[in-house]
Amino acid sequence: MRREDGQVLQPAGELSLQLPASHDAVNMFGDVYGGWVSSQVVLASEIRAGQEACGRVATVSVGRMTFMSAVLKGTVLSFYTEVLERGHSSLRIRVECWGQCPDGRELRKVTAAECVQVAINADGRIRRLPAAQ
Repeated sequence: MRREDGQVLQPAGELSLQLPASHDAVNMFGDVYGGWVSSQVVLASEIRAGQEACGRVATVSVGRMTFMSAVLKGTVLSFYTEVLERGHSSLRIRVECWGQCPDGRELRKVTAAECVQVAINADGRIRRLPAAQ
């Protein structure tokens, strides 16, 4: 994906989740519906937060999400995560979703959002995050 100044945009963060958009994720027009992509954004955030928290986490909030391009069935979606803020028990994580069509065309940014995850114990109560590694 290129900006107007010719600079190539690249995903930010580390790859946390990668999967193809399957036939069960399409709307009545044959495009992958935004709700499915949104749920994968949250899942990628949970995966990264679980690694950082060394255990169970719960989603507290999901920020605004704007879709920059349609997603066709079969598009391989890659979700990149970056920890923006680390509190005593919570993590604010930015998730970028990038897609590559099955024909191998250029990678393009689909959407991005910030999610807040909180570390919880086995009883579902908030717990302190372990020291940063």
